[in-house]
Amino acid sequence: MVSLWKIFRVFAKIGAFTIGGGYMMVPAIEAEMRRQKWISDEELPDIVAIAQSAPGLLTVNMSIFAGYKLRGVPGSIVATLGSIIAPFFVILLIAMFFSSFSESPVVQAIFHGVRPVAVAIIAGYCFKLLRRQNRWWQWAIALGTLAGIVLLKVSAVYILLIIIVFAAAIAGLRERRNAR
Repeated sequence: MVSLWKIFRVFAKIGAFTIGGGYMMVPAIEAEMRRQKWISDEELPDIVAIAQSAPGLLTVNMSIFAGYKLRGVPGSIVATLGSIIAPFFVILLIAMFFSSFSESPVVQAIFHGVRPVAVAIIAGYCFKLLRRQNRWWQWAIALGTLAGIVLLKVSAVYILLIIIVFAAAIAGLRERRNAR
């Protein structure tokens, strides 16, 4: 059984050394959980999907689910605290001093340089997750969602609702078919 202290340390390290938060932390959480052998390749996409669908911050949701898988409610609490404690203090410090240096050309250049890197990391991780899918319809859903959001400007909320309705309908049909 994994100790609560180890869960806290691992998630605190992720929170402290991952710049960008949210989707930027997903690859770090995945890598660390695999390194610790806390999660299988099959479980991770499910945790990411559930964390994205639940209200709240993606990283916090992933920490809650991962911690719960490892040690139940205490594990989810410690993983969440670990993942948010360092970013909380960093943001607090930035908020206290941001107005005094926000107009600095150096700070502006840093922000402009970090944005495309963040996009590339997120896109790379999304492609990595998608490559693991081995059914044509999973690719079709992913590409259809991307087209809907980027080309048609459809809200991701509507796409999620449509997918949930279809998935529930398909599950209901399968259940009825298996009951016969």
